[in-house]
This record gives sequence, structure tokens and C-alpha cells, in this order.
Amino acid sequence: MTNPEPKQPHQPTMLSFAGDLPNICSLAGLLCAVLGIYFAILGNFPVAIIGVLWAVLFDWADGIIARQITGRTDHQRAFGGQLDSLIDIVSFGVFPAIFLLSYGKFSPWFLPGAFLIVAASTIRLSYFNIFGLIDDKTYSGLALDNNVLILAFVFLFEGFISHTVFSAILYALLMVFLVFNLTPIRTPKFTGKWFYVLMVYTVVLTIIYGCILWSKYH
Repeated sequence: MTNPEPKQPHQPTMLSFAGDLPNICSLAGLLCAVLGIYFAILGNFPVAIIGVLWAVLFDWADGIIARQITGRTDHQRAFGGQLDSLIDIVSFGVFPAIFLLSYGKFSPWFLPGAFLIVAASTIRLSYFNIFGLIDDKTYSGLALDNNVLILAFVFLFEGFISHTVFSAILYALLMVFLVFNLTPIRTPKFTGKWFYVLMVYTVVLTIIYGCILWSKYH
């Protein structure tokens, strides 16, 4: 008489994680990033910037929410970490690459830069998923979300410079970013009260870019 096979542990379904509040927040950030990509392709760069700013805000918020919730399972924590990392590729890798291509009017000259942005983002996130932080408050290399936060500020000056010159500036700036993303320099992890600074920054720049859009179309 053969012994019955041991029962396999219950495996949760994919959609069972969708109701987890931190994951809902992560997906809201993904929606903002996708909207940003959409408007970047259309050439509406102020709205694209607004979208990615809110993507950063939701990216920060999901971690804060996850740390505040007690009783989350190991599966929920692992799934949330993977989801967050994959969304970061879209928000901070694909978005700036599409933004650069669109601002460069999809010239072939901008393709190498777009590829390097996505490649560097993928390499950095893969490395981070294996090795994590240097310590609780220190990254190795510049975190990817900083790229778009700086880009959002720099792009405020776009209207004062010719399109050709600003295209070169944008290209060079994004290439500098990816060097710092991959260089093993120590950079701080902004946590705690910095989230409120990010909220103010996001709201203020949203208002400014909203005013730019208003003046452009009225």
C-alpha cells in the first residue's frame, strides 16, 4: 500500500494580491506612469511630467503603507517587492526613454540614448533586487526616481531655450543620470519627513505645469 502524497501548500492566486493596499498604491503609480508615457508620445510634455511626478509620489507611498500594515504574509511582502520593482522599470526607465525620443521627434539619433536609459534602469533594479541597500539609509548609486524629479525641475526652463539646444541638454542630462545610477557612489535614501517634502514638490510643480498648460491654450 502506497503512502498518500503530502498535500501541497495552498498557493494564492495572482489576483488575490490586487486587494493588498500597498499594491493598489503601486498600481496607481503605474497608471500615472502610463499616462505620462501616453502624453509624452503625444508631445504634451507638461502633462507627461505631471504624470511621472505622481508616479514617484505613489512609489514612495506604497512602501510607507506597507510598513504601517501589520500581519502581512511573506507572500504579500515578496509580491509587493517584485511588483514595485517592475513598475519602477516602467516609471523610471521606459518613461524617460520615451520622453527623450518624443522630444527628439523620434529621430534615430535619440535611439541609442533611449536604449541606454532602459538598459541602465534594468541593470540597476536587478542589482538592487539582489544586494539591496548598503545600509538602512544609503543606496549604491543614484536612485532612479531622482532622475525624473530633477528632470521635472529642469524642464521648467524648456520654454526659454530653443528646441534644438534643449534637446541636446536633455540628452546629455539623461546620460549623466544613468552614469550616476550605475556608479557605486553612496547616496542617501530619503525617508520619513522627506515624503512630505515630496508631496509639496509634486503639488507645486503640478500647479506650475498646469499654469503653463493654461497659458499655452488660452
